[in-house]
Amino acid sequence: MAERLEVMKSNHDWLRRALILEPRGYDWLVGAVLQEPCDPECAAGVIFFNNAGYLGMCGHGLIGVVETLAFLGRISAGAHRFETSVGVVSAVLHEDRTVSINNVTSYRFRQHVSVDVPNEGTTTGDVAWGGNWFFLVGDLDIDPSNIDGLLIRSRRIMAALVDQQITGSDGGKIDHIELFGQPSDNAKADSRSFVLCPGGEYDRSPCGTGTSAKLACLAADDKLAPGDVWRQESIVGSVFEGSYQNVADGVVPTIRGRAHVTAQTSCVIGDDDPFRFGVRLPQGE
Repeated sequence: MAERLEVMKSNHDWLRRALILEPRGYDWLVGAVLQEPCDPECAAGVIFFNNAGYLGMCGHGLIGVVETLAFLGRISAGAHRFETSVGVVSAVLHEDRTVSINNVTSYRFRQHVSVDVPNEGTTTGDVAWGGNWFFLVGDLDIDPSNIDGLLIRSRRIMAALVDQQITGSDGGKIDHIELFGQPSDNAKADSRSFVLCPGGEYDRSPCGTGTSAKLACLAADDKLAPGDVWRQESIVGSVFEGSYQNVADGVVPTIRGRAHVTAQTSCVIGDDDPFRFGVRLPQGE
């Protein structure tokens, strides 16, 4: 599936741009192209993409894939396996239509990393892998009324990480920033997060790979025992339940959430449309 992702990136990126960028899409969308799996025991292969490019894994995206396949009558309740470009991921469609994802092995790469962020000062966080690379910063005020401020701060952190050459293992680019604070009063959650995704927009979900990275850090700090549930609230109030099991090189997270089909859409790509392959608008700071 990693090879197919490269083929799509090299030869068929027009599809990603046409579907995700304006005028058909939005910067915060994540898309998934379904593939015939290489492994016949898998229900499908999946290539994830967004406004900036391609994602190795997407937790909320795979929950959406499972819900879509169930909606189409292609799968029923039970366990299913999916090939992604970063490995095989298993999922369970429960009778109540929630979906549990057993994500790729996740781990904390570096702890208490300090970065000098212009106009913000020194910011300290952890670098962790959850299917994508994250820089996780805690003990902040995550207020939905301050989304613009959170966007500016997380974009500054992202830029500072690049400028100061702070990366994941083997030079992997840290392309997600995850800020944490206290949950809202009615969420019955352990934490609320604000996640900046590649391309400069924020995640409307609690972020499956980000919750996986958070679980890896909690496990490394002995703040959450294997099998115990961590409830992660998003900036818009949705909640994922996360737990993990230890393995030799990290943890295997389980993320449980729900998706809903909202439309079945046909896109028209006209030869005379100057924006048939999308238009990328300039971003703010």
